Amino acid sequence: MDSSSFQYGLDQLSVATTIDLATGTRQGVLAVPAIDRIKASQQHIADIVSHHTTVYGVNTGFGILANTKISEEDTRVLQHKILQSHSVGVGNAIPEEVARIMLITKVHALAQGYSGVQLETLQRILWMIEQNIIPVVPEKGSVGASGDLAPLSHLFLPLIGLGEVFHGGRRKPTTEVLSQYGIDPITLGPKEGLALINGTQFILAFAVIAVQRLHYCLEAADLIGAMSLEALTGTKAPFDERLHRLRPYAGSRLVAQRLRLLLQDSEIMQSHIDCGRVQDPYSLRCMPQVHGASRNA
Repeated sequence: MDSSSFQYGLDQLSVATTIDLATGTRQGVLAVPAIDRIKASQQHIADIVSHHTTVYGVNTGFGILANTKISEEDTRVLQHKILQSHSVGVGNAIPEEVARIMLITKVHALAQGYSGVQLETLQRILWMIEQNIIPVVPEKGSVGASGDLAPLSHLFLPLIGLGEVFHGGRRKPTTEVLSQYGIDPITLGPKEGLALINGTQFILAFAVIAVQRLHYCLEAADLIGAMSLEALTGTKAPFDERLHRLRPYAGSRLVAQRLRLLLQDSEIMQSHIDCGRVQDPYSLRCMPQVHGASRNA
């Protein structure tokens, strides 16, 4: 295993790591301890079914049909049908980048080993990520915090050979792509359909991208701030390290350090070093506090 690989189910997933995985800068693999937990969890579900223990979503219907018993032979059909019945999204397809992040964050959640999914299912999702086979997910239809049921249903229709995917720069039927690779759809086990669509990875994927964009904005704000300070013949004295050591705010300390480095050896700053101005406007001298608070948030 490559030491730089991200281990699903073991390593902590951050925004930066998610973006690295989504762009292919870093590869993801299932951690060995995670594989053991996944197998144990799937066996636990199999025992529930064989012992006819009533558990919601495993051998019962969903929602108002929670009191409807499902026979052992129909437990797999139930999981297939839940993906079909909930894939009712409408509108344009979300960007491939967002759908790819949805796959990544869902693998990370399922790799914790508490959802009862088959190892084969997770391996197929990872294969789709590696082959850049990205499901087509409509932009509208989520009920938000109650669960991204419709988007996640569309995201995982390709597992069972349905829906569409982006592949090779084109939007294609899943059946065509699976046939191209000589691969059969997966037969979902008990509870798997429920585990796949229960979650908020649609919201999360958009949030990850929003945080990434905010980070770019914060980086740009420091650069623009330093240039503005030069243009307005300000002073870098408010960014002195000794001042910022007095306050325990990591964000303001970081921004002050960045501004010091950006303004280091600036000929413009040197040209008016003895100008006699007492202090700059708030918008200049408080950049570490404002930009820093945004970074802390």
